[in-house]
Amino acid sequence: MRILFFTENFPPETNAAATRVFERACYWVEWGHEVTIVTCAPNFPQGRLFAGYKNRWYAVESQAGMRVVRVKTYIAPNKGVIRRTLDFLSFMVTGFCAGLVQARPDVVVSTSPQFFAAVAGWLLGFTRRVPFVFELGDLWPASIVAVGAMRPSPVVGLLERFELFLYRQSACVAALTRSFKANLVSRGIPADKIAVVINGVDLHRYGPRPKDDELLDQWGLRGKFVVGYVGTLGMAHGLANVLAAAERLRADESIAFLLVGPGAERDELMMEARTRGLSNVIFGEPQGKELMPRVWSVCDMALVHLKDLPTFAEVIPSKTFEAMAMGLPIVLAAPAGEASSILLADGAGVHVPAGDPGALAEAVRGLAVDRGRVAKLAAQSLAAAPRHSRKTQAAEMLAVLQAAASGNGSAAALASPASEPESPDFAREASPSQPSQAS
Repeated sequence: MRILFFTENFPPETNAAATRVFERACYWVEWGHEVTIVTCAPNFPQGRLFAGYKNRWYAVESQAGMRVVRVKTYIAPNKGVIRRTLDFLSFMVTGFCAGLVQARPDVVVSTSPQFFAAVAGWLLGFTRRVPFVFELGDLWPASIVAVGAMRPSPVVGLLERFELFLYRQSACVAALTRSFKANLVSRGIPADKIAVVINGVDLHRYGPRPKDDELLDQWGLRGKFVVGYVGTLGMAHGLANVLAAAERLRADESIAFLLVGPGAERDELMMEARTRGLSNVIFGEPQGKELMPRVWSVCDMALVHLKDLPTFAEVIPSKTFEAMAMGLPIVLAAPAGEASSILLADGAGVHVPAGDPGALAEAVRGLAVDRGRVAKLAAQSLAAAPRHSRKTQAAEMLAVLQAAASGNGSAAALASPASEPESPDFAREASPSQPSQAS
């Protein structure tokens, strides 16, 4: 099967969407399918081109057996509304044009929350008479209203109507959470055309390992109980709450909070930590995807954190599954919902209310002195990881794409493989080193 996939984020970018699309596509290629990715020059989230890349109108490279087509866009950092919207709109136009000159696919897929990538995918599918699949990674524009990037307005209402139009026009929708599916069904989208393909982790890329001595010394963490947040430091994550919790624990020099990653709020958080004199909060430099296991290794506990907003009760952060694969217990500070249900069912950690620094501080303090409980949670977390395998997710998503390609998208909810396709437990690089490029 020929798969044409629109995503604005792709390795060497390291956010959740880039990782999810890449790791699944590796399996599809391994199983004999042709995959073409239409994306842009890597620049997320700072809005600066990664080393070795140029913002060209059209460039082609190869990554792990898939064809990657990069197009020119208006590059902007991941903050603000107007410039980011221009970024999204430019990708919609140039991505659609690039799609027109690719070999005719059997199915076109777009992933959100980059909403206008979905527009490009739908337009291409309509133009070339190819089934279009909408992968719902986030509810947009609801999510940007939730974080305050936009206010409810007639424009938002218009975008929501167009969002519903795309769901209806797609052959099927692949939702990353059951809550997303429930949301769409409540808004009139037929349940039969909505498959749920929950996020996961590529198990061969992660696993328990000794603490990395170099990073321990670099970040001054030797001998500390380290609570690690690894990922985007963005508007959706409410990480000011972590600083408030750290302030409550500043007298205990054995506990440290480690925040590693880029994001729109990184500079503000660093400034606020300095202003408060929080020496127990360490900001690590953003790392490449292949270095994530090293970063996780220095942590005694993983912190998964979301803003205290009802919208985020429907979200399952992908870092949850990475932490499981590393054998780390998890503290989840987020609205009660799908993520907390998975965490507690797996026995992989503890859940505290979102936006409550006192509850977060008490949970961390209690676990820091109860290493027996930490060890038990860690063992249960590691045991749960295989239930959230990226390989399984890749097979489930492939079944949805095959249903759409064969004209059975209206029954996508029933699409599930009887078994995973046979493939070796390959050990590709976590994120390709410098890929080959050609204009």
